[in-house]
Amino acid sequence: MSFDEIQYDVADCIATITLNRPDKLNAWTFKMEAEYKRAMADAEQRDDVRAIIVTGAGRGFCAGADMSLLNSVMGGDVDTSDVDANAPLPGTGPGTPEDFQKQYSFPPAIGKPIIAAINGHAMGIGLVHTLYCDFRIAGDKAKFGTAFAQRGLIAEYGIAWLLPRIVGIENAMDLLYTARIIDADEALRMGLVSRVVPNDDLLNTARAFAAQLATLSSPRSLRVMKRQVWHALFNRLGPSVDLAMTEMMESFASDDFREGVMAFMEKRPPQFTGK
Repeated sequence: MSFDEIQYDVADCIATITLNRPDKLNAWTFKMEAEYKRAMADAEQRDDVRAIIVTGAGRGFCAGADMSLLNSVMGGDVDTSDVDANAPLPGTGPGTPEDFQKQYSFPPAIGKPIIAAINGHAMGIGLVHTLYCDFRIAGDKAKFGTAFAQRGLIAEYGIAWLLPRIVGIENAMDLLYTARIIDADEALRMGLVSRVVPNDDLLNTARAFAAQLATLSSPRSLRVMKRQVWHALFNRLGPSVDLAMTEMMESFASDDFREGVMAFMEKRPPQFTGK
């Protein structure tokens, strides 16, 4: 599997997707979109992948849409040859809620933890991608901004739904209305990221966290919990409790439940299979 605008590697049960246009601060293109989705689909399907890290090469995470793309939009001459409109979205299939079958809303349907390791500028669509991840860890040089209002645009790709749920309505309005750029420390205070580490330690920190999830937590448990949490955002408490009872009874019959109990009793690390 070869790529031009991302890097993709798998090691120690962790898939790492690196946006790779460092000379453009990893500005988003249709080719990058197609490659990102291919890598996500591969990571989702592989049994030897239990966690996914998304990061950027060089000084940026993703500085937003490539300006040549925006110029093409203004000129009415957008080249979408790199986009396969019929390609299935990663993680989606029969029974996947429609909410997770939009252009960029598929990460909640991927039954593995996704960690954004934000090494630099995450602007516009770059910020949106981090919000669809389960965890956001920032390097101390990271910068965040929505950019849309200063381009005459609107809150794109579901950010109007995601951002208030992560940072609250007032903070979301602040970031959307002003399009101001905030640093990693302010992002941490807002709750936009879960932690800030020195940039030099960012990937090691993300990998250590991913390794913890990959080795100590049941892949089956993580898959079900992710589905529970995201689906609960669209549901009432009662149905969520009922679903939890059903899922709990099914977990009692799983191999991972038996392994988790035995590992605890025998005081050893678990050897989960995800079944």
